[in-house]
Amino acid sequence: MQIKIVENDRELHDAHTVRRQVFIEEQNVPVEEEIDEYEESATHFVMYNEALVPVGAGRFRLLDGIGKVERICILKQERGTGAGKLIMDRIEQYAHDQGISSLKLNAQTHAIPFYSKLGYEIVSGEFLDAGIPHRAMKKTVGIKC
Repeated sequence: MQIKIVENDRELHDAHTVRRQVFIEEQNVPVEEEIDEYEESATHFVMYNEALVPVGAGRFRLLDGIGKVERICILKQERGTGAGKLIMDRIEQYAHDQGISSLKLNAQTHAIPFYSKLGYEIVSGEFLDAGIPHRAMKKTVGIKC
């Protein structure tokens, strides 16, 4: 697997293709909620398999000194292979390289065990986002000396 920070329109299109398949087609999230006003200000990530087909995506934003991990998704056929951990590791490395020590995300409730294994802790009650139950989670990551 290869994970890239999106640098051009083709890579952004690839990331959006994965997000559309997972969130819009599979989970029925309205397109206007999935593709939002933060697209241009976010740092996007796209994961390619060995055949250079996009299979995962995510994005990262900085909010008041805290890194917000968003839109993490892996195509159904790649789930359970470790792809999700790989993309999260890459995003966390990016945050670390930027000197960001605190990360947060809004996890779909079914994904809480996945994020918990990565060291995220629940910091909120359940809430709906795009009609899907979520809980906020946070993690502190190390800073380079």
